[in-house]
Amino acid sequence: MQNPEPLQTTQRPQPQLSAFLGMGFRPLYPAGTFWAAASIGIWIFAPRLASGTLAGPAWHAHEMLWGFVATMAVGFLMTAGATWTGINPMHGKTLALACLLWAIARIGFLCASPLGFVIAAASELTFFALAAAALGRAVHTARNRRNYGIPWLVLALGAADGLYLLAAWQGDYSLLMQRFDAGLLCMAVIALLITRRVIPFFAMRAVEGLKIPMHERSGQWQLAAGALAVLFTLLQWHFALALALACTAFLCGVQLLDWKPLAVRRRPILWILYVGHACLGIGLLLAALHSLGLIERAAIHVHVLAIGGFSVLIVGMMTRTALGHLGRPLVLDRMSKACYCLMLAAFVLRLIALALSNASWVALQLAAVAWIGAFALYLWRFVPMMIRPVPERGGPAKVLIKRS
Repeated sequence: MQNPEPLQTTQRPQPQLSAFLGMGFRPLYPAGTFWAAASIGIWIFAPRLASGTLAGPAWHAHEMLWGFVATMAVGFLMTAGATWTGINPMHGKTLALACLLWAIARIGFLCASPLGFVIAAASELTFFALAAAALGRAVHTARNRRNYGIPWLVLALGAADGLYLLAAWQGDYSLLMQRFDAGLLCMAVIALLITRRVIPFFAMRAVEGLKIPMHERSGQWQLAAGALAVLFTLLQWHFALALALACTAFLCGVQLLDWKPLAVRRRPILWILYVGHACLGIGLLLAALHSLGLIERAAIHVHVLAIGGFSVLIVGMMTRTALGHLGRPLVLDRMSKACYCLMLAAFVLRLIALALSNASWVALQLAAVAWIGAFALYLWRFVPMMIRPVPERGGPAKVLIKRS
């Protein structure tokens, strides 16, 4: 009797460095995600490790905004920029250099010596300049006029970082917080630009028959109001700042309602983005009230923006981007859904910690555990995909990106 022919199976591709450095999101998403978990672990459970020139709350604020959130934004814009322009802005050795600069900055800011701080600051600012230059080259080579402003936004984010680090070096805490607010609003402008583009695009592709506006006109007004808010923050014009923030928040609400949130309630990969966009609007409104002196604690609007807005959007965009660009079906498994739930739990627990003085430490620790758990799940699920080429079989058709 003859042996049956063996079944043909598709072998899993082997890890490849060229694949890992093929697009910006592949190394930057895992790096930023790992640091998001590690830095919160340090801040909550081992704060003595952050005792350098940039120490205590100043280190925590900086690493969350520029070490994590801004890094993830750069990773996304590098990937989206390739789709928008047909040119991969950064890959291979250039991308490896950017990642090395980013890693040197993370280590340097933990060093106790002033020299470590200087090296870290120089590395980080070079990272943002390199990212802005790569994006600028891609959009100008492609004559992609619609995105000419994006490299300048990344450069502004890096400039705010430089001003923040200068204030830290000088030991001026009030100036430090003013410049942190400027950086926070720069990041909010970038986040709103991204969500305004991707939410309606993703939703209309995923929900059959759904027609919602892209809000290009309101997005231009929103961008202008957000840019003015950054300027008014630096000038300390509080009433004008509150007005600009309120206008930006109002446009968030208009956009959200026009995007028919109930239509995506059964699709977690979409509604997580709606939640993040809503929290951006709420956070900006709270910031306006804080600017008028109606809310005393700045930590409230900062954490609504940073966790409910930026971080919720990040976990949603990381899963969507990774699945789409790695040739996988846009379907969430239980691990990805658990990641969403843990991030939302971290957000709620952090707000509870701000509201309840008696249980604040317990709630803060639980929020940290949920936060770390969310990013650990993402790393476990997606890093094995990031280090391998896109499978030849299965998943959506690949989009060819020109490399230059």
